Order: sequence, then structure tokens, then C-alpha cells
Amino acid sequence: MSSLDSYFQTQETAMKLRGYRQEVLSSNIANGDTPQYKARDFDFSTAFKSALSASQVNAGTLAATDARHLQPQGTTDLFAPQLQYRSEVQPSIDGNTVDMNTEMRDFADNTLRYEASITFMQNRMSTMRTALTSASS
Repeated sequence: MSSLDSYFQTQETAMKLRGYRQEVLSSNIANGDTPQYKARDFDFSTAFKSALSASQVNAGTLAATDARHLQPQGTTDLFAPQLQYRSEVQPSIDGNTVDMNTEMRDFADNTLRYEASITFMQNRMSTMRTALTSASS
């Protein structure tokens, strides 16, 4: 089962991080007119590498079957990386740092990449299905 998990791990990690980034970008867009709102984002490449390497190292992490289970102190959620504030492109008089063009561009780019991850996952599943049905016949 471990090799099956590792077969899908790359695309699973990418899809989780892309989904989280979509939430962050959506929040920026939704707060485009909120005074003093600071746009946030994270470096996908760094978060992706970190999540992949940590999931390979921490194969024996604790499983929580209930939301009330306690987790060890000092751990971070690999699929919710540390958010950073965006640098201002054009300062706003009300202190808002959301540049709608940047946010919409990044949102569209992230959407396309998320859809590509779904396609790659479907292809991997199709390949696995073909291998399993060929081996059984």
C-alpha cells in the first residue's frame, strides 16, 4: 500500500496546495475594497518541496480519527504554508495592498495549474487501472 500511496503522492500534494492557494487568492480578491487589508500569498514551489520532503521523512505521524484528538506541539500543517504579505505594486490611499490585476492573473494561473493536476491524477489512475486489469486477465 505504501508504494501505491507514493505513486499518487506528488499529484495529491500539488492539488492540496493549489486548493489552499485558491482560497488565499479568493480572499485577496474578496477584500479588494477593504481598507487596510494586506494581500497575502505563499511561494508554491517552496511549499510543494517542503510538503513532499516532510511527508517522506514523517511517514510515522499520528493519525487523528476525531477532531478532538490532540496533536504534538510545534508541528505545522504542510498543506497550509506560512502566508506572506505581498509587496505593494501601487500604494492605495486607504492602505489596501490588493492589486486586482495581479490577483486575477494569479487566480487564473492557479486555476489552470489545478486543472492540470486533476488531469495528471486522472491519467495516473487510468494507468493504474490498465495495469491492474491487464495483470488479472
